[in-house]
Amino acid sequence: MNFNMDWKKRTYLIAGIIGLLTGLGTAYFLVQRAEMEEQELSIGAGEGLRLGLLLLGALRQIGQLTEEKS
Repeated sequence: MNFNMDWKKRTYLIAGIIGLLTGLGTAYFLVQRAEMEEQELSIGAGEGLRLGLLLLGALRQIGQLTEEKS
């Protein structure tokens, strides 16, 4: 049972680190784009919707990794 807890904790830790780095990278690129345009960062509803759909698609793909092959 201890082995099960170890791999679960390790999985959560790795996924959390990947999520953190992805979020920071996204923020970095958004700030860089705003600075290049010499404007404050502004994300409109359309961009927010596109980003949300992209994230849902990525989560769906990740979820399919765990499905058994038929």
